[in-house]
Amino acid sequence: MNDAHCHFFSTPFFGALGGDAALAKLGWDAPGTAESLADRWVDELDRHQVARAALIASVPGDAASVEAAVSVHRDRFVGFFMVDPTQPDAAVRASASIERGGLRAICLFPAMHRFSIHDARVTRLFDVAAANPGTAMFVHCGMLSVGVRKKLGLPSPFDIRFGNPLDLHAVALSYPQLPIIIPHFGAGLFREALMVADLCPNVLLDTSSSNDSPFFPRGWVSDVYEQQSSALDEIGASTEVREKIFGGNFDLIFRI
Repeated sequence: MNDAHCHFFSTPFFGALGGDAALAKLGWDAPGTAESLADRWVDELDRHQVARAALIASVPGDAASVEAAVSVHRDRFVGFFMVDPTQPDAAVRASASIERGGLRAICLFPAMHRFSIHDARVTRLFDVAAANPGTAMFVHCGMLSVGVRKKLGLPSPFDIRFGNPLDLHAVALSYPQLPIIIPHFGAGLFREALMVADLCPNVLLDTSSSNDSPFFPRGWVSDVYEQQSSALDEIGASTEVREKIFGGNFDLIFRI
């Protein structure tokens, strides 16, 4: 079993939210170094028999934290990193991050950073991913609510008009060999996400829920897996289908 959606809440991530004061208010453990946090996650994955996981750098500019985590456990982690395409030289910096090794998915949040998926600056990021085989694009669509910001009482001036999965249709057709991941089943826009996935074989949905971002002391959220496993039992999913959903598709996209 693999986990395709695991936010890596690093020290720089919390630094952007208020540092130690934010951690104290949340009641969460301090992450320490990226390497020590990676070690802790390996122990947690082992405890739940999870073979590999995608680690997501969850603020722009924190790619180095995930790079460091992947560097000490390359057989366990695949590095994802958030990019804001509206920032200067976003494509150049994304390309450099991928070429250094360890980072294999560019994560876009159109509603958060208020851009159209058809923006030329976004196209440059798709070009970067397409030029690096084994790399994917991750595009958050639908509703967007960052639980950490909500708990801290921080504003989230997002615009979900930019988060329609249908906007990915033409883009996905233009990059037929590039895997494009829509998380959270489309985050409320399940119908639209399914339409795009049906029309574009390179579009995939991840099965993360809206509340399964892992952090310590809570750790890996096993009840989400158990609920989805039960749902597959109810519809009579074959062993082959279950294996693809819970690990095979991930391994196919992100080969070791």
